[in-house]
Amino acid sequence: MPPPLPSHGSMNDLAAFIAIAREASFTRAANKLGVTPSALSHTMRGLEERLGIRLLTRTTRKVAPTAAGERLLQSIGPLFDEIDVQVTALGDLRDRPAGIVRLTCTDHASQYVLHDRLMAFLRRYPDIKVEICLDYGLTDIVGERIDAGVRSGDMVSRDMIASRIGPDWRFALVGSPDYFSRHAPPETPYDLARHNCACLRFTTGGGLWAWEFQDDQGKIFTVRVDGQLICNSIMPGLQTALDGLCLAYLPEDMARPHIASGALIEVLEPWSLRCLGLHLFYPHRRQPTPAFTALLEALRYRE
Repeated sequence: MPPPLPSHGSMNDLAAFIAIAREASFTRAANKLGVTPSALSHTMRGLEERLGIRLLTRTTRKVAPTAAGERLLQSIGPLFDEIDVQVTALGDLRDRPAGIVRLTCTDHASQYVLHDRLMAFLRRYPDIKVEICLDYGLTDIVGERIDAGVRSGDMVSRDMIASRIGPDWRFALVGSPDYFSRHAPPETPYDLARHNCACLRFTTGGGLWAWEFQDDQGKIFTVRVDGQLICNSIMPGLQTALDGLCLAYLPEDMARPHIASGALIEVLEPWSLRCLGLHLFYPHRRQPTPAFTALLEALRYRE
């Protein structure tokens, strides 16, 4: 006799197991599913008892799948993902797209590139939600189940589909008049070793960003800088430069209004790194939902 089909309850239990295994935490999985950690723990105990096998290893610091749990996750995880995609795709039958789209990008991209078009998009599509994860690391959007990411065009992996959402841009090295009244402006990027610089720490890898410049032949080189301020975001560097504490190396659109007002002075402009426009990137194998397709069209760069 064939085994019975899984009940609605057992399907929910399997979905709970997938969430716990992927989040490596009962608390994070419970928040994601909208239940309490104790209820989720009870669900997992019941599932393991019915299957007669341990699926998760629990310690005080981490939750991880056992060998059996990892095998189950690899076999049913993609099936549940496909179910999510197909259920969301039913939005095609609605009068207007609905659902949630998850993006990862830097706070600079969110504020200076996406914001205006995103606000117009959300007003046009009230049934769509957009969740933005601010991150300066190289996020694995497949592993983190994020729909798309935003990066400069030259940083997008070849196995991704990329759509330009912004013009080419460059960095600007800036300091305040007060700072330059106390420190001689650098004449070459290598002079930055003698300056107090706002530093950026990547969220993946943990290293400090070595500032990138290019010579008159277009060759890119890096200069390692140091300073009193270290952040995992580029935004605080702007305010610190305005306050006269340090130099900041910023996307030019961030610095432009303050350069125009005289609050900041740009130096080493011929050396500043030129970058390809920002692109929205997403996996080839992921079927776009109607909500994602609508957002992609709204963000697409038009000269």
